[in-house]
Amino acid sequence: MSSNELEYLEINPAGPVTHTIVWLHGLGADGHDFEPIVPELGLPSSLGVRFVFPHAAYMPVTINRGYVMRAWYDIVSEDIARHADKAGVDRSTAAVTALVQEEIARGVPAANIVVAGFSQGGVIALEVGARFPEPLAGIVALSTYVADSAGFPAASASSPPVFMAHGRFDGVVQFALGSASRKVLEDKGYRITWRDYAMLHSVCEEEISDIGAWLRAELQASAPGV
Repeated sequence: MSSNELEYLEINPAGPVTHTIVWLHGLGADGHDFEPIVPELGLPSSLGVRFVFPHAAYMPVTINRGYVMRAWYDIVSEDIARHADKAGVDRSTAAVTALVQEEIARGVPAANIVVAGFSQGGVIALEVGARFPEPLAGIVALSTYVADSAGFPAASASSPPVFMAHGRFDGVVQFALGSASRKVLEDKGYRITWRDYAMLHSVCEEEISDIGAWLRAELQASAPGV
């Protein structure tokens, strides 16, 4: 917990912190959801990575009959891309942006920070990473989509690289939506690493391995000599 409105779980390296990964969970989960994958990513201790896993606030979710759960924004229809809760997306984007700014205030340069997210969390990770006022190290967007294709900002020369992955049998965030969002980002000039897997709305061992390899490459690029 901090002065930021979001509560979060924090995992620190044994040595000095030089990098941070802010990782956002999906609908109905919490910050503990991706905690177990930290050792599975295979990141070298020399990178000094702090993991920050925020907990979304509790709110009623329309598509789930108003049931109150942790959510980054409301979902009002199964057509999730066309009926995104823009006010909720903006609110969570602002809260996570403040959390990234807090990491910078703690001494981690923006260029050493990755924002990652799964499903709803991936929507917010894309928004934060694309709109952050300083270039970040990267964005990891898993089983997710671009909520507002028309309003999503075009990339600049300093925009962060993006790792996107999706399950080909995803019945929650349809594979076609993830693939279309990939094209939106490519058309807007983002550097995309895309992977897809024979899985549902979940993560798999191969995906975790691929994320770890991508993170090692991107974080080591921001830490010469590691």
